[in-house]
Amino acid sequence: MPIIRLDRVDKIYANGTIGLQNISLTVQAGEFWLITGHSGSGKSTLLKLLYGGEFPTRGTVEVQELPVTPANLLPLRRRLGIIFQDYKLLADRTVRENIALVLQCQGYSPLEVKKRVSYALQRVHLADKGQCLPGELSGGEQQRVSIARAIVHHPPLLLADEPTGNLDPENTWQVMQILHKLHQEGMTILLTTHDRQWLSCDYPYRRLELNHGRIQTIV
Repeated sequence: MPIIRLDRVDKIYANGTIGLQNISLTVQAGEFWLITGHSGSGKSTLLKLLYGGEFPTRGTVEVQELPVTPANLLPLRRRLGIIFQDYKLLADRTVRENIALVLQCQGYSPLEVKKRVSYALQRVHLADKGQCLPGELSGGEQQRVSIARAIVHHPPLLLADEPTGNLDPENTWQVMQILHKLHQEGMTILLTTHDRQWLSCDYPYRRLELNHGRIQTIV
């Protein structure tokens, strides 16, 4: 079943910069895609169109048959998790509080929030770091917190924008292992990267290469 569908999508910014050109793409549930390409090729723009950070100039974008429009942002965000390169953690909130915010905004009960946050921390091997502030963690640990935040509501789709771009090889490997485990359990993942550790790994994935906003190759 398609979980993502883009049909003849263009993204042109107000200053005339072309982000994407004539992108048509279908992603099936349970697939793992690597989105590659040089800086400025449109990788991040593509992910933004999927989570509603941007909207297409022309064409349609759907996630689980839900059109990505301003009116649909709330139900859309319940259907996916997002991981960013720069973590985007609140510095004055503990690890548990950062993760819990996602569930609190969605109306989960305090008991369910506590249970889900604890489980998410276990998934990323940070069960003992819940009371720490982000600044007390290493970069690799902060990225694993952001993964826990992205998966705490058990979304079927995970979007990761250069999730290992700021990490050393050891921490990159830890993040890779966590994401591949999630994929093995059925989560659909789209990940942008130029990291050689991703591009040379033996895990099964599909690969989309962008070049100047256009699809250059799909494998």
